[in-house]
Amino acid sequence: MADMNRDRPLSPFMIGPYYRPQMTSMTSIINRITGSGLAVGALLVVWWLVAAASGPDYFASIDWLITSFIGDLVMFLSVWALWWHTLGGIRHLIWDAGYCLDVETSEKLGYCIIGGSILLTLLTVIIV
Repeated sequence: MADMNRDRPLSPFMIGPYYRPQMTSMTSIINRITGSGLAVGALLVVWWLVAAASGPDYFASIDWLITSFIGDLVMFLSVWALWWHTLGGIRHLIWDAGYCLDVETSEKLGYCIIGGSILLTLLTVIIV
């Protein structure tokens, strides 16, 4: 049972004076956020595909949205979120196998996720 006579909170989500943000916790939180964001991007792509199958008039309206600046921004961020989430998942698989659990290596993996997701996003946008 938790010690209730402590001066600090039990939850690590009290970021600020009670909890120092760590690379592993911040990247894990962002991994969860990107997973939710991917659902939004996927719904937009599905909406676009359904519109394409429904007819040219309906497709024109959603195609305008997805090819606008806002649509381009959502798709760009979706590509970044996909790479971030993929690399975060690989990191968790490594941890689940019992490797790289020490603090120094875990922080290096966090930096690899940050840099790798940015690099892979730029490569994907340039190539595609």
